[in-house]
Amino acid sequence: MHVAIIGAGLAGLTAARQCQAQGHQVTVYEKSRGVSGRMCTRQTEFGGFDFGAQYFTAASERFKKEVNDWRKLGWIAAWDSKLVALDHGNVVSQAGTKKSQQRFVPIPGMSALGQQLAHGVDVRLEQQVQAIVPHGEQWLLSVKSDEVAVLASAGPFDAVIVAIPAEQAAVLLKDHPRLAKTVAGVHMQPCWALMLAFQNPLNLAYDGAWVNNSRLAWIARDTSKPEHRAGERWVCHASAAWSVEHLEDDHERVKEKLSKAFHEATGSPVQAIHAVAHRWRFSLADQPLAQTHLWDAQTRIGVCGDWFAGELDGGGRVENAFLSALEVSKELR
Repeated sequence: MHVAIIGAGLAGLTAARQCQAQGHQVTVYEKSRGVSGRMCTRQTEFGGFDFGAQYFTAASERFKKEVNDWRKLGWIAAWDSKLVALDHGNVVSQAGTKKSQQRFVPIPGMSALGQQLAHGVDVRLEQQVQAIVPHGEQWLLSVKSDEVAVLASAGPFDAVIVAIPAEQAAVLLKDHPRLAKTVAGVHMQPCWALMLAFQNPLNLAYDGAWVNNSRLAWIARDTSKPEHRAGERWVCHASAAWSVEHLEDDHERVKEKLSKAFHEATGSPVQAIHAVAHRWRFSLADQPLAQTHLWDAQTRIGVCGDWFAGELDGGGRVENAFLSALEVSKELR
């Protein structure tokens, strides 16, 4: 079969590789300039910032096997980090360091894993799918590109897998009632991220922290991760509540407010020499779907992503995306 996959994050790329392994012809469409979705790294003159997903863990036996394979290939490494909880500038607790809580990161940045997975896959970047259109018993995609003034038609495809955030998937599936109602019931929270670079080390006694009673929910010293470029770079994630309240704020205003929150949380008075805010409009699902994926056998349209819980406790993890993609791919056997 010729399969179209919409989205080149971890779920989309995993589905693509699995479908190819099953003998299908696959084409992936991604609206952004690069692969990896929220597992991304922004390169600057000061080094890279992992400003989306921060790390991942492995709970299921299937994902543990995949993680071991990635480690053998040299794609990822363990992040032996010192993580704490902060409250008003004070360390109030330390995270456990048991092997079951081992954290992993791609090297030399989060986006590197997606780039590895994209090798050998036909990925069409900067191609935003606007609609999934019937074509007999097959499907055509209506695709928007900055290079072409009018919508292009791609296909035909025998099956389509949608691997994008729920709200974006709901728009594409509005004319497919067997899937649309379920997808439309999922709401994904936004998240403001802040990237900070400093001239000199801040000499904080931890590599990352969950932050209480603050505009921020998480901070991490990006340069504590293995094989990351040296320097003093921190990534901050605002709380979901603050991100919702300030969703449409100007980026400069958000940068100022979150920079202040970083100084309050860490107790460090040192000013950054580089600061950039980024808005993730769709970050984590309020209530992940309990199943592993969605599949309509009649139309051969499927949906996967990290907003499916499956066998895991909750959603939003890299592991959720991987397992969801694996399961939806099995529908095409």
